[in-house]
Amino acid sequence: MTTITGKTEVRNYWNYVLALAIFTIFYNILEGLVSIAFGVSDESLALFGFGVDSFIEVMSGIGILVMVNRIRQNPDTSRTPFEVTALRVTGTAFYILAAGLGATAVYNIVTGHKPETTLPGLFISLISIAIMWALVTGKRKVGRALNSMPILADANCTMVCIYMSVVLLAASVIYQLTGFGFVDSLGAAGLIYFSINEGRESFDKAKGLECECEDEDCMDG
Repeated sequence: MTTITGKTEVRNYWNYVLALAIFTIFYNILEGLVSIAFGVSDESLALFGFGVDSFIEVMSGIGILVMVNRIRQNPDTSRTPFEVTALRVTGTAFYILAAGLGATAVYNIVTGHKPETTLPGLFISLISIAIMWALVTGKRKVGRALNSMPILADANCTMVCIYMSVVLLAASVIYQLTGFGFVDSLGAAGLIYFSINEGRESFDKAKGLECECEDEDCMDG
């Protein structure tokens, strides 16, 4: 585990955390715009849902940015009303996304709808997996150095973005190889599962319950 030796180093680590939070917000905006555009043009439900999820992650990212700034300035303070509201709005948005994807997936299955292509989803998911894994690695590194439970917990929650990208990747690859029309809707079903979990976790956080940590170093904080 990295050892911090002075105030300057601590400040540098917190600046690094802020940079990660800001990058996450802007990346998700770009990912959301591109994913929704291709999802609509290619009639891919999984890619469209992935894009909407990216914008929900933007809302979550803004709340995290405020949280990081608060902890940096006042480590022992509780969540602000803005953070709590952001979590509740984010949770509600995830539930709405899950409901919308569910209804559309059922409609697509009943009507036999197929996307025109899933190649954009394949490339977008690969890029997302690479970038999100870099973010997780960075958050874990700085979280351990600062011995910060919230940052480590956020790093593990970011893993959900990787899981969702893997779902999109699998659905995109299988459809390209087989042309099996229901795969796109099955991919959307995977996104529904993670959206519901994310929504529940957002409301749990608003109540003061942190995202569960799978990294053993979280337990040291």
